[in-house]
Amino acid sequence: MSARPAGAATEPVGPADGPVVPEMVPSHQHVDAPPPPGRRLAGAGVLAVAGLACILGWGLGAGERAEAGFRVAGDTGAFTLPVPGTPIALGVAVLLVAAWQAVRGFPRRWAPFVVAFAAVCFVVSFLCWAQSGAAGAGVDITRILRASVFLATPLILGALAGVLCERSGVVNVAIEGQMLLGAFAGAVGASLAASLGVGVVAAVVAGALMGVLLALFALKYRVDQVILGVVLNALALGLTGWAYEALLQRDPQRYNSPNGFLQPIAIPLLSDIPVLGPLLFNQNIIVYLMFALIVVVDVVLFRTRWGLRTRAVGEHPKAAATVGIRVLRVRWVNVIAGGALAGLAGAFLSIGTIGTFTDNMSAGKGFIALAAVIFGRWSPRGATAAALLFGFATALQQLVGTLQTPVPVPSSLLAMLPYLVTVFAVAGLVGRVRPPAASNQPYPAR
Repeated sequence: MSARPAGAATEPVGPADGPVVPEMVPSHQHVDAPPPPGRRLAGAGVLAVAGLACILGWGLGAGERAEAGFRVAGDTGAFTLPVPGTPIALGVAVLLVAAWQAVRGFPRRWAPFVVAFAAVCFVVSFLCWAQSGAAGAGVDITRILRASVFLATPLILGALAGVLCERSGVVNVAIEGQMLLGAFAGAVGASLAASLGVGVVAAVVAGALMGVLLALFALKYRVDQVILGVVLNALALGLTGWAYEALLQRDPQRYNSPNGFLQPIAIPLLSDIPVLGPLLFNQNIIVYLMFALIVVVDVVLFRTRWGLRTRAVGEHPKAAATVGIRVLRVRWVNVIAGGALAGLAGAFLSIGTIGTFTDNMSAGKGFIALAAVIFGRWSPRGATAAALLFGFATALQQLVGTLQTPVPVPSSLLAMLPYLVTVFAVAGLVGRVRPPAASNQPYPAR
């Protein structure tokens, strides 16, 4: 057999006197793997519990009132829902979803929608039950949603700080301390300069300085990042507590009397839109900055070269270094930027809400933000959604305190609800979460 000359054309293979059969290119289709049986049944169990709670607790356990009132905004858009019919119907719908989850299972990409559907059914059923104890003005939907966004603002900013740090491979447990120091600096700066704008800048700078401390000890001296975060939180708590007693309480007129607090700024025309207007276009400047920062952080992380480098450093720093990425520089910038975001969250706590600083006013919000980072799978959008869930739970807790429920509900029971939802949702529906591979790993390795 003679060898084919170099460069000779390859003849198509086929019948000698028939048409050439074209090469068949197989088509590729995305097929979701079925969820593991254990996780599928666990998710079905969570949904079944929610459905039974709607039927037995909020439906059959309702009071004498036969309807629950809701208002879209103020006195407009009022409507009523029958009780116990509505909780029972919603509970049955959730049980049907639970049955489907047990038999077939939902694809992973459907999990957030399933969780959202069950949560909405549960909350609406609960609000119907809560209003069945006595007559009232009804629930203002716009008001509770606006309160949810307002209460979630420091959590969202703290969660964005955590996402930036952890995506680059640094665990930022010090979000709590950065918030607290930012709140202190915001109140003192606004008081001394008689300007709320100066207070906001001072809070951002204070948070960034805490970020510098975190980066210095975690990256240069390679201290364990979790232990370092706990130490920095204790440092911020002790420092602000001492300064509060030594300066702010002794001379509050000079050090702790900002010129009021940041007032809502209504955007003309847009603020008049029903529901969305008060929710998105009638907030203070820090809330507007929070809206913009959600978009900016998401775009930077997933649409820019810097974001690609950040994610590469967080997953495999050695591989990133081999292609010329300066690992420590990327981590330094992200940690300091995260500290600045947490400091802005602190400014919201002091001069964005009450116009003063109180001892330990962050009250664990930094740790809640860290939980939102994990629940949101280390993504800006997911962390924002998780923080909004926590904010809504707090707003719901405040609302139920004003309603005459058939059975008194302890506020502490409502406060623990979002954390239970987080545990069950992650374990049963969302699945196993994996942090960035190089998280809490020093570079270069010891």
